[in-house]
Amino acid sequence: MHRHAFVGVTTLTLGALGLCAAAALAQPYPSKPIRIIVPFPAGGGVDFIGRIAGRGMSERLGQQVVIDNRAGANAIVGLEVLKSSPPDGYTIAAASAGPLAVNPFIYRKLPHDTLKDFTQIANMVNFPLLMVTHPSLPVKNVKELIALARSRPGEISYASPGAGNSSHLAGELFNAMAKADILHVPYKGMAPAVISTVSGEAPIIYASIPPILPHVRSGRVRALGVGNAQRVPSLPEFPTISESGLPGYEAYAWAGMIGPAHMPRDIVLRLNKEIVATLHQKDVIDRMLAEGTVPTPSSPEEFTEYLKAELKKWGAVVKLAGIKPE
Repeated sequence: MHRHAFVGVTTLTLGALGLCAAAALAQPYPSKPIRIIVPFPAGGGVDFIGRIAGRGMSERLGQQVVIDNRAGANAIVGLEVLKSSPPDGYTIAAASAGPLAVNPFIYRKLPHDTLKDFTQIANMVNFPLLMVTHPSLPVKNVKELIALARSRPGEISYASPGAGNSSHLAGELFNAMAKADILHVPYKGMAPAVISTVSGEAPIIYASIPPILPHVRSGRVRALGVGNAQRVPSLPEFPTISESGLPGYEAYAWAGMIGPAHMPRDIVLRLNKEIVATLHQKDVIDRMLAEGTVPTPSSPEEFTEYLKAELKKWGAVVKLAGIKPE
């Protein structure tokens, strides 16, 4: 072989090897398991949607998706883990209105900024809040509860998953609009709060529907109304709180998927694509609607704008109610 030809072939071979090495280092995303942090205990609404999204992502991405429940300090613990994670798409989180849109107004030294420290990936779901009472309370509708609460100021209590959670805000908004004084009792997550109401310890709760519906169906608690402006299509038997005694009342929860700040755009779009596709599956839609949960898949940009609006809305409610961390 001619010397120059040999040098050319050698150069091409080395170049090809270099490209192969670079390709090996830059493996296509995802090339290992993905962790979804749920900053609440297992069993609540955010855990519910996190697991649904996780299963769909796992099937579509071909990688294991692990749910990591990191409860504590009204979701601050879990979100701090997310904030300090590499922005490589392998650690993301399912988070809700309380941690993202309410905590900024009730904690003076919150260690993270909702818009600056996290990447918005997709809005996922609307959780209508169902107001339920323990049978020990002699009320069958919202009007009767308002009358009873006014006659016994500070004597009746309601449970919530923690100070500043959507359920807490729903209760404070109810108090303000009904001119009632129902005592707030915070628990560490939705599951223990639901158990408290089912046992009669704190006989009222504004709960996301999935964890409370089985107890309503069994007769352990009584449903008075949903916090949405309209009835939930799959549960039309439940009136709205607004139509059943407190006109104009509206309070609900939601959950979306976020990541650490500065995630690569292509990874954000890939995750968004698979989450949205999962939430558009007929079997997923049917399951969620059957439990009174409404899918609300969105683009990253739509989720960011929605989050800005939620910060404005709930900031006003926190100021109105004078809510402080407990």
